[in-house]
Amino acid sequence: MSTTSSSNPTPTQATEIVVNLDDVTGELLGEAQRALLAAGALDVWTSAIQMKKGRPGVMLSLLCEEGRRDELARLVIELTGSFGVRFREWGRLVLDRRHVTVDTRFGKVPIKVGELDGKIVVARPEFEDVKKLADSSGASVREVYDAAQAAAQLWREAQP
Repeated sequence: MSTTSSSNPTPTQATEIVVNLDDVTGELLGEAQRALLAAGALDVWTSAIQMKKGRPGVMLSLLCEEGRRDELARLVIELTGSFGVRFREWGRLVLDRRHVTVDTRFGKVPIKVGELDGKIVVARPEFEDVKKLADSSGASVREVYDAAQAAAQLWREAQP
């Protein structure tokens, strides 16, 4: 088993950027989400909304570090063709994160560990790594995930 720690502290302040859209295709929304994450957004999501005149629409939202607000807001406008975006500032309580690797009968799996005040609050497998291991081993994603979760629990119980 190996351990790696996050070397960059997670910011406790974040900016939410929001835009309502009624003229963007699902494909363009998916590409915007991918590009915003690649550009450094902490998270990106969409919500179905009802707009004026009864039109269906989509709210595109993202969280970013405070200092990235203007850069990412401009990118949202470029990607969506929107005429403007809104901002909201949020305070956050974020767990300290690190990764450990556990052994399963399928192979090694990275586990994301979240701690609060030095106490482990959560330890769970990284899903993308579980999928890759399932593909390479011929097992189902559920089998590998369950094995990884069981190994994570054993690791967690062995911690002081």
